[in-house]
This record gives sequence, C-alpha cells and structure tokens, in this order.
Amino acid sequence: MYNLFMTLLIIVSILIVIVTMMQPQKQQDALNALSGGAVFSGQTKKRGFEAFMEKVTAILLVLFFAFAIVLAYLSSK
Repeated sequence: MYNLFMTLLIIVSILIVIVTMMQPQKQQDALNALSGGAVFSGQTKKRGFEAFMEKVTAILLVLFFAFAIVLAYLSSK
C-alpha cells in the first residue's frame, strides 16, 4: 500500500511540474507594472486554456497533499 501511494505521489509531482510549465506567462511591461496596471490584471476572469490549466493545477495540488498526508500516516505505523 505504501509503495502504491509513493508511486502516485511521484506521478502527481511530475504532472504538477509539467502543468505549471505549460501555463501561459503573464507578459507585463515594467511601465505597466509601475503605473498600477498590474492591479487590474488579477480581476479579469480567466477563460479557455488558462482557466482549464488553473483547474488542473489545483486538482493536482490537492491530490499531492492528500497523498503526502496518507504517506505520512502510513509511515508512522
């Protein structure tokens, strides 16, 4: 059982790295960031690919922490 969760944790870890690298970058000019334009960029609703990748990342992070907690419990026995 321990080996199964360890394997799943490693797979999820690799997927988190891949999904994080696939997310689109936020391109902001230095002038835009200094002038306060960065304040409004977080208020727009994400759509399409960006929203999908954000949801996948959140799901993978929840799985990662769940598997880590299960592994900590199994290793304490």
